[in-house]
Amino acid sequence: MVTMAGIFRADIYDVLSDNNIPWDELSKCTVMVTGATGLIGSFLVHVLSEANVKYGLDMRLIAHVRNRNKVEALAREPGLEFIYGDIRRPVMMAGVTDRLDYIFHCASVTKSADMTSKPVDVTTTAAQGTLNMLELAKGNQCKSFVYLSSMEFYGQTKRRKVDERDSGYLDLSSPRSSYPESKRFCEMLCTAYAAQYEVPVKIARLAQTFGSGTPRDDTRVFAQFARSAATGGDIELHTEGKSRGNYCYTADTVRGLLTILLKGESGQAYNIANTAASVTIREMAELVATDVCDGKIKVVINIPEDIEKRGYAPDVAYTLNADKLKDLGWTPKYGLAEMYTRMITDWQERLI
Repeated sequence: MVTMAGIFRADIYDVLSDNNIPWDELSKCTVMVTGATGLIGSFLVHVLSEANVKYGLDMRLIAHVRNRNKVEALAREPGLEFIYGDIRRPVMMAGVTDRLDYIFHCASVTKSADMTSKPVDVTTTAAQGTLNMLELAKGNQCKSFVYLSSMEFYGQTKRRKVDERDSGYLDLSSPRSSYPESKRFCEMLCTAYAAQYEVPVKIARLAQTFGSGTPRDDTRVFAQFARSAATGGDIELHTEGKSRGNYCYTADTVRGLLTILLKGESGQAYNIANTAASVTIREMAELVATDVCDGKIKVVINIPEDIEKRGYAPDVAYTLNADKLKDLGWTPKYGLAEMYTRMITDWQERLI
């Protein structure tokens, strides 16, 4: 059993206690998670490993990772197997030679700066990696395949509420669009494999996810706000903060992914978002300053001269609709203020 920080361990068992998830369907199955050292992938691996023990599933769990230096925490999970390599190279998948029942395809380039400076890497990692995994699923007659997409799929739209049938504008002259456009292409690949080869693909469009398990050095805006809260420094905005963000807590997102894997319909997309945690960047900053820090810090705006190079997504103003996932029995538990307090507590516990 792996030693975990208190909040993180509580969140793992929070997921395990979800009776809406049919855990017994994983019994004596083989499950692969790609991008297993990332925030969502690693959380999934910890949950599945603990479920194996708690429910006596006799499950074979495989983690696909690119960087051997990042597997220390995962390596302590009992019975976990590793496949190492670049997801763009199918030869690296040769370690899987028998039945493969379930796949969570989490591998993706997620750093905003890379989307601007390395758009080729972003695009090829998404496209070739997803193609390789779909071929693996087809060849192994996979029971269920979940592709992790993003709310950025929707681009810019004038709609105030967005569901899975919507799609907005993407500026293809911007290198930053490499990320959302590659997500759209990969979703089309998933749809094609479902239609032509009957691969049971389900698509999860994730809101920005954070909470326990989030690395303290995460560069995204929510983590910057949390670091200010933890150190008592003022929150500095690099924009006017008018863009609306959609968020979800890590454990809630993982419960959603497991629900989609085992209860979702093949060929369908599902938003994973807490609609109560849909706020503008400025509103979120003010919430952290007032509710999380009791007004002890303030919000200041300081727009840098190199704003174009920082890879920020274009402003959006919509709220994600999650009714489709809720119809499968999923409900988010944690609001935005609690997401912050639990993440900051997790950081503090890991320093002890």
